[in-house]
Amino acid sequence: MPAVDKLLLEEALQDSPQTRSLLSVFEEDAGTLTDYTNQLLQAMQRVYGAQNEMCLATQQLSKQLLAYEKQNFALGKGDEEVISTLHYFSKVVDELNVLHTELAKQLADTMVLPIIQFREKDLTEVSTLKDLFGLASNEHDLSMAKYSRLPKKKENEKVKTEVVKEVAAARRKQHLSSLQYYCALNALQYRKRMAMVEPMMGFARGQINFFKKGAEMFSQSMDSFLSSVADMVQSIQVELEGEAEKMRMSQQELLSADESVYTPDCDVAAPQINRNLIQKAGYLNLRNKTGLVSTTWERLYFFTQGGNLMCQPRGAVAGGLIQDLDNCSVMALDCEDRRYCFQITTPTGKSGIILQAESRKENEEWICAINNISRQIYLTDNPEAVAIRLNQTALQAVTPITSFGKKQESSCPSQSLKNSEMENDKIVPTATVSIPEAEELIAPGTPIQFDIVLPATEFLDQNRGSRRINPFGETEDDTFPEAEDSLLQQMFIVRFLGSMAVKTDNTTEVIYEAMRQVLAARAIHNIFRMTESHLMVTSQTLRLIDPQTQVSRANFELTSVTQFAAHQENKRLVGFVVRMPESTGGESLSTYVFESNSEGEKICYAINLGKEIIEVQKDPEALAQLMLSIPLTNDGKYVLLNDQPDGNDGRPSENRGAESEA
Repeated sequence: MPAVDKLLLEEALQDSPQTRSLLSVFEEDAGTLTDYTNQLLQAMQRVYGAQNEMCLATQQLSKQLLAYEKQNFALGKGDEEVISTLHYFSKVVDELNVLHTELAKQLADTMVLPIIQFREKDLTEVSTLKDLFGLASNEHDLSMAKYSRLPKKKENEKVKTEVVKEVAAARRKQHLSSLQYYCALNALQYRKRMAMVEPMMGFARGQINFFKKGAEMFSQSMDSFLSSVADMVQSIQVELEGEAEKMRMSQQELLSADESVYTPDCDVAAPQINRNLIQKAGYLNLRNKTGLVSTTWERLYFFTQGGNLMCQPRGAVAGGLIQDLDNCSVMALDCEDRRYCFQITTPTGKSGIILQAESRKENEEWICAINNISRQIYLTDNPEAVAIRLNQTALQAVTPITSFGKKQESSCPSQSLKNSEMENDKIVPTATVSIPEAEELIAPGTPIQFDIVLPATEFLDQNRGSRRINPFGETEDDTFPEAEDSLLQQMFIVRFLGSMAVKTDNTTEVIYEAMRQVLAARAIHNIFRMTESHLMVTSQTLRLIDPQTQVSRANFELTSVTQFAAHQENKRLVGFVVRMPESTGGESLSTYVFESNSEGEKICYAINLGKEIIEVQKDPEALAQLMLSIPLTNDGKYVLLNDQPDGNDGRPSENRGAESEA
């Protein structure tokens, strides 16, 4: 060990300037040592704090590894191997935490504590002795100054003696403090070397002990475990690379698709439409009323589930019921300035929701799917096969057939009515005849009219004059003056399906054949729009009235209606044959087909009753007998066949009861 510089104790009493100069060097060294020691202590305390933080961190890490199992990941399938691996790692981290805690304690005892003791004991002692040496030196200087001012007179001997004693005491005190101070400074040169080395010895020993125990604890058991974990990670990496390659190829394939995939209405002319759908899902625009005349459209995700139409907003967990589709009707709709709209109507005739599809294909597929669902095809054992069979039947329906199947005559009042068949206030049904061929009823290739166009002359007749049309659809009492004198007034809500010319009116089979061809043509040509009207049956006419403007769309004299019948299976389908004179002098026969909100038999009965009233109006007694045969309600109104006075027939309140007044 090299020699160190020392202060000579023999020169302490003399206190020469050379000694003082050497002392200042030792004092400067002590001050530098004090500053360095403080900085070193801060660094060691930081290491100790980091080790303590390591203990807390490993403890928290162990808890988090165990918490992975309790997270209940929505896509956590197949995580059992990861969970078991993390459990093992948590155990390892707990054991490491014990070692880290022990290392932190060793660092506190063997590294931080020695440097603190050196600073608090040795450096503080040197600083204290320096202060005492300074005080003693000042006292000695004062006593020497006082001694130097003593006079030469003998009478001051007593004062001189006291001053001499004071100087001697001050010099002895300075000598003692200087000796102690010099010794402390000399000893500090050795102690600082030990103080710098001892903490690092403790740090090194603590780390070595930590690593030794860790190696003993994990060297054998961890090798195989880490090897298996590495293999597992490698296999996952291989799977990831394979899946990434598949996704890359799929992405390229999808991006290389035709631009028609991104175009909403790419094939407007001839879209490929699937008419056999019993399920459908996709985005539609829903119309919402926000005021008296204002509306908004909201884009939502719709899907069918069983017989229900469901809606699920974006971000919602599940969908909600929007409309029950059983027995409902759907039709294309011209709505504001938007394309591809359709409306769903409830079985009671109440207008339902209005939706907009993004393309013609989507619009027609939604209409076909809702039509299939409304017929409750989804309840059959094989709904797809039933839907295909029904659509194939519709396709075949527009081709001529050689013969009809025998139809049983129903017990409804639908029957052939000729003016010559009215006798004794009773309707004599037409005798059963053989079923004619389709060509005998309707000529092949006969055009079908799917809408009722109001004639210009009739429109001018009804709107002639300055009378203002009520915007709320209300009419004055004299709107239909012929209704005031009519013994029968009955209103039904109907939707016009189509009309076509026929060759005969001798049998109701012509009505059934017209129904078949009209419905088949609508299915083939994707015509789903239907015009809703009010059918007023009086004892004189059949009148189709616009429900909004109260304008008459069509008017048929009751005497010109020669046949009327309701469909034997679909009770809401009704039709009648009208014989109209032509300008050439001959007559033409046309069949009109409607869908009613109520049973078609009730419309047939009303027409039948109107014809009876026409027949018996010539005989007042027979007319009175006819009126007495019809039951009355509590308020004096006539109730037609199959109607209930309380109106529980499922129709809207304004048409409930199928009542007539005399």
